[in-house]
Amino acid sequence: MKKLIVFDLDGTLAESKSSLDAEMSALLHDLLGIVKVAVISGGNWPQFEKQLLSNLPHDKHLVNLSILPTCGTKFFQYAGDWKKIYSEDFTADEKEKIVSSLKKALGEAGFKVEKVWGEVIEDRGSQITYSALGQQAPLEEKNKWDPDFAKRKKIKAILDALIPEFSVRLGGATSIDITKPGIDKAYGVRKLRDILGVSLKEMIFIGDALFPGGNDYPAEEAGVVSIPVRGPNESKRVTEAIIACLDRDQQA
Repeated sequence: MKKLIVFDLDGTLAESKSSLDAEMSALLHDLLGIVKVAVISGGNWPQFEKQLLSNLPHDKHLVNLSILPTCGTKFFQYAGDWKKIYSEDFTADEKEKIVSSLKKALGEAGFKVEKVWGEVIEDRGSQITYSALGQQAPLEEKNKWDPDFAKRKKIKAILDALIPEFSVRLGGATSIDITKPGIDKAYGVRKLRDILGVSLKEMIFIGDALFPGGNDYPAEEAGVVSIPVRGPNESKRVTEAIIACLDRDQQA
């Protein structure tokens, strides 16, 4: 029987940088009532507060929820309020090297962006994130920019050569996430295993970037049963099926 359901956030539980809708909120709340749940995403803690936590009922079920921002480089648990368990932050020199390499890679890739909305390169402490159109870009514009990931795969290939000592992953609609080596969603699910005492075989991972180079792929590589989805609507149907299966198992 599965004991932990792990979700990506952007593109899986909600549209990029958007809040959970009422149906997803209700499904997650029902799921939290019967099993442990974790959400692991490239977004930083404030993004989780805005998109996820502010749209969930603030009740006893939150003790079953673990939050892993910036691809698992941070970990929060609920015990009356949210407590940070760890944060794998970059040094100042590491940040400087990553940002300068990212700027060089963007120049070499040669993709021109006519307009941006907000920060393009964001320091999230334990992760540097590149958002091609800016952090606040409209979803419609983001979905048009790189739907097949081809542009970001080209940038990633250049970055992999420039900073091989770091982990470079594609995520969201326009993002590239850079973390310390080996600190990615595989690191996050192993931390979940160790902290919650749940084996990898007792987990299910659900995400929209479960392809080589995608920032969800390390979870599958770690040995977690993984279900690829193409957006929140598919995630809702998967979640409904999991709830039905868990309910049936508990009643058996």
